[in-house]
Amino acid sequence: MEEQLDNIVVHVICEDQEYTLNTYPNEYRNLMMLIYDRIYTEGFGECLGMGKCGTCMVEIIGSMHKLSYYDRNEQATLSRAGVQGSEVRLACQMLIDETMDGLKVKIQA
Repeated sequence: MEEQLDNIVVHVICEDQEYTLNTYPNEYRNLMMLIYDRIYTEGFGECLGMGKCGTCMVEIIGSMHKLSYYDRNEQATLSRAGVQGSEVRLACQMLIDETMDGLKVKIQA
């Protein structure tokens, strides 16, 4: 008997269009790869998850107190970009797990 996978739904706003992305734990390592694979966004995720380029910045819409942190170069990269506050994150540093279910983010251009 196969184990049922828990569905994780993430809402992504990109260029004024909202996408609903369905995934499950361990299908994608982080939010950046999910967006990179499912939504073609020119220039998004250029360093492919190293947390160095800042091209995968997303604004969290709503609460994010439960989100998992990967924290690999994230704070330094956001500081270099002049970003302050916790509502903006690098999607490559946001691990996909059950705490992300229902999350809504907006890609920062």
